[in-house]
Amino acid sequence: MPLQDWFLTAAERANPVSVLPVWTGGNLAEPLIHGAAYFDRLVTEVEALAAGDHLFFTDWRGDPDQLMRPDGPTVAQLFAQAAQRGVVVKGLIWRSHLDALAYSEAENRDLSETISAAGGEVLLDQRVRRGGSHHQKLVVLRHPAEPGRDIAFAGGIDLCHSRRDDAGHRGDPQAVQMSSRYGPHPPWHDVQLAVRGPVVGALDTLFRERWTDPMPLDSENPLAFLRDRLRGADLSPDPLPEQPADPPSCGPHQIQVLRTYPAVRPRYSFAPDGERTVARGYTKAVRRARRLIYLEDQYLWSAEVADLFARALRENPELHLVAVVPRYPDVDGRLALPPNMVGREQALSLCERAAPDRVHVFDLENPSGDPVYVHAKVCVVDDVWASVGSDNFNRRSWTHDSELSCAVLDDTRDDRAPTDPAGRGDGARVFARELRLRLWREHLDRDPAGGQDTDLLDPAEAVATLSAAADALQGWYDGGQAGPRPPGRLRPHRPERLGWFTRAWALPMYRLLYDPDGRPLHARRAGTW
Repeated sequence: MPLQDWFLTAAERANPVSVLPVWTGGNLAEPLIHGAAYFDRLVTEVEALAAGDHLFFTDWRGDPDQLMRPDGPTVAQLFAQAAQRGVVVKGLIWRSHLDALAYSEAENRDLSETISAAGGEVLLDQRVRRGGSHHQKLVVLRHPAEPGRDIAFAGGIDLCHSRRDDAGHRGDPQAVQMSSRYGPHPPWHDVQLAVRGPVVGALDTLFRERWTDPMPLDSENPLAFLRDRLRGADLSPDPLPEQPADPPSCGPHQIQVLRTYPAVRPRYSFAPDGERTVARGYTKAVRRARRLIYLEDQYLWSAEVADLFARALRENPELHLVAVVPRYPDVDGRLALPPNMVGREQALSLCERAAPDRVHVFDLENPSGDPVYVHAKVCVVDDVWASVGSDNFNRRSWTHDSELSCAVLDDTRDDRAPTDPAGRGDGARVFARELRLRLWREHLDRDPAGGQDTDLLDPAEAVATLSAAADALQGWYDGGQAGPRPPGRLRPHRPERLGWFTRAWALPMYRLLYDPDGRPLHARRAGTW
C-alpha cells in the first residue's frame, strides 16, 4: 500500500517552513478510551521520570485540583512533584476567555503558577486569532538517557474536570458546569492516543516550534498584557534543553501528525500562512473512502465539512457514513443554544440529502439511560486509515484554532474477512479496524474481548447491526419501557428542530462566533483548505 495514497505528501502539507517530518514509521500507537484510562497511564509514566528527563505539555484547559486517580494525585501535584525531582517541566496553556463566560482563565492561571512555583515553567499562551483558542492536548515525556522509554499522549482529553470517566459512564465526581440535561456529573466519552517511537520526536518538535515562536504571548490583548505585567507573570520563555534524537523504532504503525494553525498577524514563525493539514488530511482520506466512514465527534458542524462527506456519498454508492454525536449541546439558554444546534442541523441535512439511506447518526447513553456527552474526535475510513485528535469536524477546528491529530496506518493486515472491504487492494488494517471495534463493542454492550464481532466486520452488515440495536432501544422507549431493556447504548439522533425565525438569527451568529473561518483570504475565495 503506497503510503502517499492516504497520507499527505510534503507538497500537500503546504508548509515548507516547518521542520516537522512528513510522517514517521516504526511507531506503536495505543488508543486509551476514556479519561480514567488516560489519567491512570499518565500518572504511571510521569512518576517514572527522573532528574534531567523532559515533560512538555500543551492544553486548552487545566484544572489544578483535578484528581488523576480517585485517591490522587491532582494534575498540579503530579507535574509540580516532577519539577521538584529535577524533571524539566515546560507547558503552554491557552490563556482563555474569562470565567464569567464559562471558560477557564482563573483555572489555567492557577495551574501555571502552581507548577512554575515548583520549578517548572508554564506559560499562558494567547498567540491565537481573535476569538480563537489553543486547543491542542499534548503531553511529551522524554528520557534522554533511555530513548526507548519515550512516550507521548495526544487526542481529545484535557487535564481538567469532567474528563475522568470510564466505560460505565457515571461521570467524573469533579464536573464542569454544562447543560442541565447531562445532570450534575455529566457522563463523558473521550479518546486519547499513547504513542511510542520516532513520532515522539515529531511531537516534541511541535511543542518546540510553539515554545520558541517569537510572537509575544499576549499579542492580541494589551489589557491582558498589562494585567500580566502587574501580576509578575512569566511572559518570556526560557531556553529549552537540547532536543534528544528520535526514539528507536518499536512497532508497525506509520503516523502522520496533522495540525491546524490559523493565518494570523504577526505570523507564526513555523507557519507563516497558517497550517491546515488537519483539513487536508481528512479530505484526502475521505475522498479515498468506498465502504465506511466512522466518526465520533463533539460537534459535526459546517457546511464546508459536510460537503466533503456528501460528495463522497454521491460518488460512491456503497459508502455509508456513521456518526456518534452528543444528544444535546453542552450549553443551555435561549441565546447560546440555537447557534449550537443550527450548524449540525445544516451539516446533517446536507449529508442526508446526498444519501438518505446511507447516513446513520446516533447519540449515546449510559446503562441507566442518562445521555453521554461525546467529546471524542475519532475517524476511521474503510478500516484502513484512522485518526485521533483534538480537532472537531467543523470549520473552526479545520481553520481557526490550533489543533493536533495523529493519523495512523498500520503495516499489519487484519486477516478477518472481509480482508479488503473497500476492494482497492489496501486491505483492512489491524489498528484502524480494532479501534472501531473497541468503540462499537462498548456502544453495543458486546464482549470487550471481541468474542461477538462476527456481524461487525463487513461494513454493510456492521451498519445494519448498529442501526438495528439503536432502533430496538428507541422502540423500547417509545413503547413505555415495557420488558427488559435491549442491549446497547446507541439511539437514533433526533435533534430538536428550530423554527424559521430562530434559525434566521442563529445562523449568522453561528458562522461569525461559533464556527469562524481562519483561512487566509485567497484560500477562502478559492474554497480550498
